[in-house]
Amino acid sequence: MTRTLILTRHAKSSWDTPALSDHDRPLNKRGRNSAAAIGEWLRDNNWLPDEVLSSSSTRTRETWDRIGLSASNVNFTSDLYLSEPEDMLACLAAASGETVLMLGHNPGIAEFASLIVQKAPPHPRFLDYPTCATSIIQFDIQDWSRVRWGSGKVLGFAIPRELLEHKRRG
Repeated sequence: MTRTLILTRHAKSSWDTPALSDHDRPLNKRGRNSAAAIGEWLRDNNWLPDEVLSSSSTRTRETWDRIGLSASNVNFTSDLYLSEPEDMLACLAAASGETVLMLGHNPGIAEFASLIVQKAPPHPRFLDYPTCATSIIQFDIQDWSRVRWGSGKVLGFAIPRELLEHKRRG
């Protein structure tokens, strides 16, 4: 039995309203387009979550909305807001879905991605995990409580800028 993690960093956020707290910043236009591109990529590859674990921030909520998918269980939690890799692992260990989309922030998500996989993909941006970067990581486990560092196999990695450039070129 396997479990699949869709690991996504929030899309590009706006800094246009300095009075907003960091937690409350929305996406900018580029971010909205990027999230939609990631959603299309996920649909095209049939990587569809049945559970979502997301930071409670406005930009992660909006990223999930703009991705345009649905899941039977969606949980927005402050436990994933600017969280450390260990906190992310604990949150994932409590998941129940077969395919879980986890949505969070840097620098934690980049570090989490590098620690959770057996081998990083050859993409030059994997280790810095730019906005809306998304990995598909498969684990040979029956239950998320068994997930361990260095145990995931990367099935795919995408950044929106490349998806959108490829789409423009046709």
